[in-house]
Amino acid sequence: SKCGHVSAARRVFDGMRGLRDLVSWTAMAFCLARNGAEQEALLLLGEMLESGLRPNAFTLCAAARACFPGELFRLSGGAVLGFVLKTGFWGTDVSVGCALIDMFARNGDLVAARKVFDGLVERTVVVWTLMITRYVQGGCAGKAVELFLGMLEDGFEPDGYTMSSMISACAEQGSLRFGQQLHSLVLRLGLVSDTCVSCGLVDMYTKLQMEQSMECARKVFKRMPTHNVMSWTALISGYVQCGAQENSAIELLCEMLNESIEPNHITYSSLLKACANLSDQDSGRQIHARVMKTSIGNVNVVGNALVSMYAESGCMEEARKVFDQLYESNILSTSSDIGGTESSNASWSSQIESMGVGVSTFTFASLLSAATTVGLPTKGQQLHALSIKAGFESDKGISNSLVSMYSRCGYLDDACRAFDEMDDHNVISWTSVISGLAKHGHAERALSLFHDMILSGVKPNDVTYIAVLSACSHVGLVKEGKEYFRSMQKDHGLVPRMEHYSCMVDLLARSGLVQEALDFINEMPCKADALIWKTLLGACRTYDNIEIGKIAANHVIDLEPRDPAPYVLLSNLYAHGGLWDEVARIRSLMRHKNLSKETGLSWMHVGNTIHEFRAGDTGHPQAQEIYAKLSALIREIKDIGYVPDTSIVLHDMSDELKEECLLQHSEKIAVAFGLITTSPTKPIRIFKNLRVCADCHSAIKYISKSTGREVILRDSNRFHRMKDGKCSCREYW
Repeated sequence: SKCGHVSAARRVFDGMRGLRDLVSWTAMAFCLARNGAEQEALLLLGEMLESGLRPNAFTLCAAARACFPGELFRLSGGAVLGFVLKTGFWGTDVSVGCALIDMFARNGDLVAARKVFDGLVERTVVVWTLMITRYVQGGCAGKAVELFLGMLEDGFEPDGYTMSSMISACAEQGSLRFGQQLHSLVLRLGLVSDTCVSCGLVDMYTKLQMEQSMECARKVFKRMPTHNVMSWTALISGYVQCGAQENSAIELLCEMLNESIEPNHITYSSLLKACANLSDQDSGRQIHARVMKTSIGNVNVVGNALVSMYAESGCMEEARKVFDQLYESNILSTSSDIGGTESSNASWSSQIESMGVGVSTFTFASLLSAATTVGLPTKGQQLHALSIKAGFESDKGISNSLVSMYSRCGYLDDACRAFDEMDDHNVISWTSVISGLAKHGHAERALSLFHDMILSGVKPNDVTYIAVLSACSHVGLVKEGKEYFRSMQKDHGLVPRMEHYSCMVDLLARSGLVQEALDFINEMPCKADALIWKTLLGACRTYDNIEIGKIAANHVIDLEPRDPAPYVLLSNLYAHGGLWDEVARIRSLMRHKNLSKETGLSWMHVGNTIHEFRAGDTGHPQAQEIYAKLSALIREIKDIGYVPDTSIVLHDMSDELKEECLLQHSEKIAVAFGLITTSPTKPIRIFKNLRVCADCHSAIKYISKSTGREVILRDSNRFHRMKDGKCSCREYW
């Protein structure tokens, strides 16, 4: 049993007929419960009771463990609790108490778990630690802190496991002062050599987002007596999470390999995210090669990171190939024989469980996420159907992924339907649908759902408030946005992160309050990152504020010297003001630093192929037909009021040449291709890696009016649903 040889243990047990006692029955039940055969364990315990044996504390622990899976908990959890009460072990046996706490907590009932804890006559460090850990894992960091303080007051000394959980709770709460107190306690208890504790401290400091966070994390790392894959991964992930220091993460990989420590799937996923943030295809491809050599390329978390890295770098074909490999290795290999036969349908569930990679429900959720990244709603719909076939239609993780996938692929009605069909909603469910509505321009519905969420008793988290503040930003609800920003701290005790400050700057600046946005940045308790300054710089371009634009651009250049965005935005700002000498100076500086503007890329999924289009693209097999269609469209929409916005062409040339440049924008080419190749009854769905330009936005609205077709365009910021000459963004984008 302890060696994991379940079948051998069962053969020995079956050969003991007439010799079995309570110990052998209990040992066999534990063996089954620990090795994924929980239902068989419960049936075995039923046979034991029928034989006349009375369960002891260890037997009841085995029974509680067998009820960890949700379905078995609902069927038998109450019966196990009844036996505990009937046999007199309620509150008197620590091991039984721990087993019950675990059973309830793993099934989301922390209230019942706490009742078991409170009912224990005697408590040990193990019991305190278990309850604290389950609170942290259940998202109740505040309750975990309260319990920890009670533990100290009762005279118990926390061990490494307790401190690891508390450090995680502190990271979730974002409390720097409490984190420093915990660090001090770790030193006093002599736990600094505990790898898990030190890794937790590294992770905690990276998440606290103070000015010296990575410096503190690095100090903890250096003082560790030995480094393993966990400690390296914690530090690498920290550099990626804190932003603007992704290059440090890549350098750490080299140091890690020099110490002959092989990265794991979490390390690789963090490194690939760093490459995506840097748009560093070369490093990304090298990491991809290492991943393939170590045979973990099909691990879901790594596969997803590869898809994201290639997609965010504009390599949609490579992203699609990685997705196809994930899909084939996880789904097609096990579902190839799904058909109408009874035997194939009967074996489907067991095949899903034995997939080569990951847990079954997690596999579906991961693949749905990857399909969303590449913009493959058809694959997402297939995965939806297969998840139902596998019996996972009630799984909350898959349902949440479906809400996200449908909304992010432009199928808002299907996203809302997936949300409505869920039996109950957790914070991820609410956040996904609120975010989806916000990105589609339905801010009022998003905020209404947020209030419904509060009334339902679900506590919003920091990600929920990012969605809420984004909803306000998308429609210019400045007063409401300020109130929500205050309430997240006052009503829910959430410490604003950089993303929340970024949303507020976006809300103020996009509404024309550029000076107020700058004042807000200067009053922030932490140093603003590059994204915040880029947000302000973008608004300066919209409202022609050159002075503040210069300030914002200089900050971005200081924080991210290799990012071409501030140079491009500042150049655009000067060009819009007719300052061509300044434009020439900026462009010369970019050439000197070997920086180039990110290429605009639009793509759409037709049949089983992703079609990519870049500005002026003539490499498509149907290029001649596409440009002929586009020229005809431009003539048609000019007749009904379209006027090319040549002011956005930031070159000193004639208006005729400027119009020619506008004609070649990637999203216009994609629309023309969509009109040629897709059914007249279906919307044209386009994805773009950058924000749509003002002229394309205007032109596509007119095209929707002229042709009677609906165009759904997802750019880097939001969705634009254009129909009958109108856009869902209401011209506020």
